Amino acid sequence: MSKITRKFHETNDFNKIILERQSVKVYDPEVKISREEMTEMLAKASRAPSAINMQPWRFLVIDSAEGKEKLAPLASFNQTQALTSSAVIAVFYDANNIEYIDEIFGKAVELGYMPQDIMDMQLQQAKPYYENMAASDLRDMNLIDSGLISMQLMLVARAHGYDTNPMAGYEKDQIAEAFGLDKDRFQPVMLISIGKAAKEGYPSYRLPVETITTWA
Repeated sequence: MSKITRKFHETNDFNKIILERQSVKVYDPEVKISREEMTEMLAKASRAPSAINMQPWRFLVIDSAEGKEKLAPLASFNQTQALTSSAVIAVFYDANNIEYIDEIFGKAVELGYMPQDIMDMQLQQAKPYYENMAASDLRDMNLIDSGLISMQLMLVARAHGYDTNPMAGYEKDQIAEAFGLDKDRFQPVMLISIGKAAKEGYPSYRLPVETITTWA
C-alpha cells in the first residue's frame, strides 16, 4: 500500500488542542506528512518567543526510511516512535547563533518592525552581552528558548490533526554527527515524533493548581 499524504482534520479550537493532546507512542506507518505541510507547521511554530528574538532553534526533520533506520539505533528506548511516525523532528540549538543577529535585526528594520535607531541601540547592547555571557548561562537561555518552540510545535501539530511525543531517550552525543551536523555547534534538545496515532495515548494525572501554585 502506498503511503498516504494528506492533511488531517485541522482545528482552531484552542481548548481541544490543549486538552486532547497526548503523547503517542505508536503511529500509523502508512501516513506521511508532506514536506509542504511540515514546512507550514515549522513556520507557525517558529513564531514562538525567544530572548531578544534570537531564535536559536534548528530542526532536523527525519522523514525518509533511510533517515529513520539511521536514527533507530540512536533512539533505542523510542524505536517504535522513530520507525512508525511520519517523521521525527530533532530539535537542536545553534551555539553560534550570534552570527545571525545582524540579519535578524536588519530584516526587522527593512520590514518596518523596528526603527533604525532602536536597532542600533539594541545591537550595541546585545553583542557585548552575548560575547561576555558565561557558556552555562548561554546554554540555559538557548534550552529555554528551544523548549518554548518545541511545545509550540506540538500544539501546532495537534491543530493540524497530528499526534506527537517528545523524547529525551536517545544518544545526544552522537545524533548531530550521525546526520552530518557539527556536533560542537548544534546542541541536541529533544526528539519529537509526529504522525497519526495508531494507538491512542494514555490519559495522565496532573497535580492540582493548588499544589503547584503559590500566590503572592
